[in-house]
Amino acid sequence: MSKKLHYIALGLLTVVLLTACSNGGGAGKGDVDLASLSVEDLEAKAKEEGEVHSVGMPDSWANWEETWKDIETKYGIKHADTDMSSAEELAKFAAEKKNASADIGDVGIAFGPVAEEQGLSLKYKTSYWDDVPDWAKDDDGDWLLAYTGQMCFITDKQNLPEGVEPPKSYKDILDGDYVLTIGDVETGNQDQFALLNAAIEFGGDEKNLRPGLDFFKKLAQEGRLKTNDSSLSNLEAGEVQVGMLWDFNALNYADNIGRDRFEITVPPISVMTGYTTIINRYASNPYAAALAREFILSDEGQDNLAKGYARPIRENAQLSEEAKEKLLPPDAYNEIYRVKDQKAWEETTKTIAQLWQENVVAFLK
Repeated sequence: MSKKLHYIALGLLTVVLLTACSNGGGAGKGDVDLASLSVEDLEAKAKEEGEVHSVGMPDSWANWEETWKDIETKYGIKHADTDMSSAEELAKFAAEKKNASADIGDVGIAFGPVAEEQGLSLKYKTSYWDDVPDWAKDDDGDWLLAYTGQMCFITDKQNLPEGVEPPKSYKDILDGDYVLTIGDVETGNQDQFALLNAAIEFGGDEKNLRPGLDFFKKLAQEGRLKTNDSSLSNLEAGEVQVGMLWDFNALNYADNIGRDRFEITVPPISVMTGYTTIINRYASNPYAAALAREFILSDEGQDNLAKGYARPIRENAQLSEEAKEKLLPPDAYNEIYRVKDQKAWEETTKTIAQLWQENVVAFLK
């Protein structure tokens, strides 16, 4: 998912929409009781709907392409997606309400509780509920992770001066002459975690982003920070020297362009996150959306995600050899950091747009 670039105004608009539009909503078609249905009944109702519309789940991200093709082949359910950031997805749900054009979205873990709090999500646990770790789901199925990723660096070796090795840490970047690319920190989940990862390496955490902000500020002041996103197209065009991506995106992009050209390195402390499907409370096709979540958590769906370089949330999922080969080996990772205080991180993300503008964007050259 390229999770498009956005402006700070959009982040502020999201807050307004989530506050203003989530109160007092009536019962749309999506406000249904999915928990009372057997998988067989859910499948029958989903087939009657015959279509599902997603946001933020495009073909290029985590191999969603194969999952949507399998759902169409298996159930006859047609699919269409509109790519957007996690914040945009929830803003869309809140703004459209009963006129919903989206049934399901894929958002970063921090946005799952926000969707639940704002009354935007529809509960559905799936038959694989017990296989999902407690930290990766809420109590009643408003959100549950389908896959995880860890932050890494992707370096275009063609863009490095002769004899310069790819960086292995944020300190390497700070002490060297590397030009670092980061995407939309104001609203993009991946880029916010890249900021968090930098903060952690220099002594911060989810409550204290100051060390990370100082790191990016210094790069901005030295003209070594680019904010044009480490997308597949930008990497292919040679516009990124060093980028920060989830491992599944870095591996995917490198393989698409040519693996020999890129080196993927994992920092000493690597932040882990996950992504959760959110079924729109007001969905026009709630049963098809729930069936999509059911399929995504199945062995077949988890295998598809692994073939898209993402690490499935179900440790007991039966994966093909092809899928296993797509993942980085366990010894590629050093210390793995999972957000310990989710509430604190949720509060921090509300201030990131302003902090980024004041402490980094203002110093870009």
